Amino acid sequence: MKTYLECIPCFFRQAIEASKLAGASPTAQRRVLNKLAKALPVFSLAGSPPEMGKVIYGIVNQVTKKKDPYARIKTESNQRALRLYPRLKKKVERSHDRLGTAVELAIAGNIIDYGVKNSLNVERELQKILTTENRLMKNNGSAFFQYTRFRRSLDKAKTILYLADNAGEVVFDRILIEEIKRRDPCQRIYYAVKSMPSINDALIEDAKMCGIAQIAEIVTNGSDAPGTVLSLCSPSFWYLFRNADMVISKGQGNFESLSSATRPVFFLFMAKCSVVADHIGGKMGDIVLRYHPGEKVRQ
Repeated sequence: MKTYLECIPCFFRQAIEASKLAGASPTAQRRVLNKLAKALPVFSLAGSPPEMGKVIYGIVNQVTKKKDPYARIKTESNQRALRLYPRLKKKVERSHDRLGTAVELAIAGNIIDYGVKNSLNVERELQKILTTENRLMKNNGSAFFQYTRFRRSLDKAKTILYLADNAGEVVFDRILIEEIKRRDPCQRIYYAVKSMPSINDALIEDAKMCGIAQIAEIVTNGSDAPGTVLSLCSPSFWYLFRNADMVISKGQGNFESLSSATRPVFFLFMAKCSVVADHIGGKMGDIVLRYHPGEKVRQ
């Protein structure tokens, strides 16, 4: 997905919020904004928003000298989500379609995003979605919710690469991965997190804290971009991405950076901004399980 002009104000908002979280003084915040203003003219709009996100958070780190401004928020998100885990697990166990419910919950967990909302009540936001749980399955087969295709691909896959998004949200991913493993314990699942801090994106310690290590192999993608920008990822991640039987991509940032991938990908996310909503032909708040068949490379 390219960067739209409407993304630019959001870049400045993210920069100022990250600077404040890092404890920057007003003078330092101004330096961050000035550096961002200088970087924007040379940034191609053909690039994806996460590519600019890497530049933004690099500037914040450079000016504030704080490596991980979102560290406290990530820990709190993990703790809140872990408190919800027993209730979420019961919901899956009581469902007539356990996998479908686990998919719904995984996408519902995508609300945990301080890159888009700098404050939210996870429990309240989640409850809004759970009270309308049937809405998703009723849309099965639509362009926005291709659950049947997702389930059939799972049945065939021996290796699955699951791209993580935010801390806290990892608990919701765990629910889905546990259900995938229950259906086929022999499937090998790789759970890919960022190699270095990027907004509130999950790192190895977040995945371990949320219980992923017991059900999947945790790997890093070699990058600190707030998405999966393949040109910035490590060779080992590239190999997994190319060769996994199935790729499950969580979150809006991963969609923005992989929407033109040359291989098939299943995107699970919530449309959190008008630009992305317009890009997919939907509206803000849409819950998306979308199959991308892979784009052919032009010769």
